[in-house]
Amino acid sequence: MDESEPVRPGWTFLTNHARVLATIARNPGVRVRDIASTCLLTERSVQKIIADLEADGYLTHTRVGRSNQYEILADTALRHPADAGPTVADLLAILASRADEPASGPSGAG
Repeated sequence: MDESEPVRPGWTFLTNHARVLATIARNPGVRVRDIASTCLLTERSVQKIIADLEADGYLTHTRVGRSNQYEILADTALRHPADAGPTVADLLAILASRADEPASGPSGAG
């Protein structure tokens, strides 16, 4: 195995849909090309993910000149029944939190 090749994990904590949504949340005017680059996806897969998010009511877009301006519908509930309760806004708040802030919960409780 070539030592210069990055090690790719067999699984990840976030789906591509979550990554695309978080990228849009950081910059609602972001281009599909830039989302693809940030998320390490193809432009075609980003377009499909955006279509999925729009079809299921998580995202809308408005055409502004030659660009899109996205709006996340933050009060929308998460899809999976096991995730009942939190909204998209709650998920994005977690993803946007700073890594240097102490974690809360059982392991962070003092």
